[in-house]
Amino acid sequence: MASVETGTVFVVDDDQSVRTAIARLLRSTGLDVVVFGSAEEFLSEPPPEHPSCVVLDVRLPGVSGLDLQEELGQSRRELPIIFITGHGNVPITVRAMKAGAFDFLEKPFDDQALLDAVQWALERDHHYLKARAEVALVKHRLRRLTPREREVMELVVEGLLNKQIGGLLGASEKTIKVHRARVMRKMEAESVADLVRMAEKAGVFSD
Repeated sequence: MASVETGTVFVVDDDQSVRTAIARLLRSTGLDVVVFGSAEEFLSEPPPEHPSCVVLDVRLPGVSGLDLQEELGQSRRELPIIFITGHGNVPITVRAMKAGAFDFLEKPFDDQALLDAVQWALERDHHYLKARAEVALVKHRLRRLTPREREVMELVVEGLLNKQIGGLLGASEKTIKVHRARVMRKMEAESVADLVRMAEKAGVFSD
């Protein structure tokens, strides 16, 4: 598995010479590179769980690069896609970018332009995975709460005081204080502000 500092680049292009040239360039900077000759080959692999990106040819035999982009968006985790093409045109570029492509490079492209795009894409994926892990951790902690503690947490996040929460839930202020302390401990929150940030990060109380 690649480290966060390097990451893995998946190169999908039906031209072997192009795959080889791109792989050689990227590996020269210390990146891990995995090459595929078709979209179907790429889709047969499990989605990566470390920082990664895809360098993808627009025109591929069978499933096209644009079709692969659409499938990735529907069935696998988000991956930054850098499109490369020798047949670029405005409609294709617009479609790719509207669907969330990270970058679009026309062949022959400058080596440094590709290297820069890959580094930025890997950095974005690193932040994406980090954020996803933080959300998963918050949700794991939420599962520790009892239904009443969850109610108390929601009202604390809304800014209500213990007395106000007790009035809404039909409990004494002392009882709410105990629930509140348990919420803080189970959520591993150091302050109410910390608790609010956790709730916002996970979107647990969003409509």
